[in-house]
Amino acid sequence: MLIGRSSEADLSIKDQSLSRKHANLFYRNETLMIEDLDSHNGTRVNGRSIFEPYPLENDSVIEVGESRIKVKGLQEDGGTQPKRLNVRETKDGPSRTVYMNAARLLEETERAAADASLGESGSRRFIERLKLLNEAHHMLSHAIDLQSLLDHLVKWITAHMRPEEAAIFLKDDEGKLEPRATYTHSKNRHDVLYSTHLAEEVVEKGNAALVMDTEIDERFTGAVSIIASGVRSLLAAPLSDEESCVGMVVLSARGMVRHFSEEDMEMLVSIASVAALRIRNLALTEEAAERRRLEEELSLARRIQEKLLPGSLPQINGYAVFGETIPSQQVSGDFFQVMPRLGGRECVFLVADVSGKGMAASLLTASLEALSAAPIEDGRPPEAICSKVSRMLVKRTPPEKYATAFLAILDPATGRVDYTNAGHNPAIHIKNGGEIEWLENTGLPLGLWTRGSFSAKDIHMEPGDLLVMYSDGWSEAHDDEGREFSMERLGDLCAEHRGLEPDALAEELKQAIAEFTGDLPNSDDQTLVLLKRNP
Repeated sequence: MLIGRSSEADLSIKDQSLSRKHANLFYRNETLMIEDLDSHNGTRVNGRSIFEPYPLENDSVIEVGESRIKVKGLQEDGGTQPKRLNVRETKDGPSRTVYMNAARLLEETERAAADASLGESGSRRFIERLKLLNEAHHMLSHAIDLQSLLDHLVKWITAHMRPEEAAIFLKDDEGKLEPRATYTHSKNRHDVLYSTHLAEEVVEKGNAALVMDTEIDERFTGAVSIIASGVRSLLAAPLSDEESCVGMVVLSARGMVRHFSEEDMEMLVSIASVAALRIRNLALTEEAAERRRLEEELSLARRIQEKLLPGSLPQINGYAVFGETIPSQQVSGDFFQVMPRLGGRECVFLVADVSGKGMAASLLTASLEALSAAPIEDGRPPEAICSKVSRMLVKRTPPEKYATAFLAILDPATGRVDYTNAGHNPAIHIKNGGEIEWLENTGLPLGLWTRGSFSAKDIHMEPGDLLVMYSDGWSEAHDDEGREFSMERLGDLCAEHRGLEPDALAEELKQAIAEFTGDLPNSDDQTLVLLKRNP
């Protein structure tokens, strides 16, 4: 009686620590003996390793791998030698279901291939297998995209393993298995070889599966489509690499036309392993191509967005101006404008920060620029501009998309600044003597509510005064302990260095932020606009 992990063994034990043919039980001179068959983990009797046929008695404990077999019921007077049993066979033929860890099966197959004791027939069998695997590897290497690879794979498998149906399942973005390539011997059949139990064993647990008769395996009684289609024998292997399992290959045979064997299972596992590596490489190639395409689109979006920002700042008699946006990503959700109007009698300053980051935020900044251009040029006051832009944003964007903004209109002749703060960080009015005035909110963010009202306030800029307009990327920059730079620190620094020209002050602020955040990258876009009235 052969003991082992193989389904061909008389006593088949599904223990991965067993060899396929591990040990043999036999009678010699009416004494029950056990013999180790050069197994990988050896055989022990009553805790003692054996290296030659060893006699057994009642209550002897045989240890094979991690399994134990206790001998009971031997006749003490010897009795007659029992009939050899073949537990594999029933009147309907083989009926066993075998699950084996695919990774371990690959290792054992490779180890067996290197075994010098295979003999001529064994060596010939492994050489043929290596030829087939090399052919499969060569075939898969010519696939230029994922779908063509799957189509080639299913055709190759059906040509060499002769199933009646074959299917390749891959996980979709949500982790659900979807059939991506199928084959059927009958033109009138379109069955998909899927079973929840089979998917759990193969994809989730990483097992190869050999089902010799689905009709008498209770685990497949719920697979109505499989049973109804007449499928009796199934073979499946996971498409796995070192990182994960991406799907499975399933083969089937109906009636008693074809029975798959463990050698078929070993072959399918080997092919699936080669295919999984190629699938992963193709996925990485496609991912890299998609990443390059996105980078090109982001680069184009960045160039377009740069065109929306002022190419150069206007010269305002008696004033100095600085403006800059530093995006945290390739494209920015911040936006600013410095725009003279009414023949230079006024100058409009706009600093805006839209919700979110990246491409979606950059699209909203483009909308904001387009929607604000007309009311600004029409000469409307700041509260009217904000009201009109807000109403149009509500109609054109989803509820979660909005923008905070600080809008100021300067009369250069008098130094009067009328402003509306639409939910934005308070601008900082630093007077010539160093006093700080915070220009707080006068309305809700733009695009939140169609009936939102805005009001305006005004300040007067005396010679030497400084107006600091910024986005929260400055005040909320944080260090490695999570502490924010803060609006107060920004205001104090600007007051301390108020005597500098705006461009020099901006460099001072950048250096202070860099020292505060250290090596941490910008977590948000940073926009800074400075207006200084010359002494």
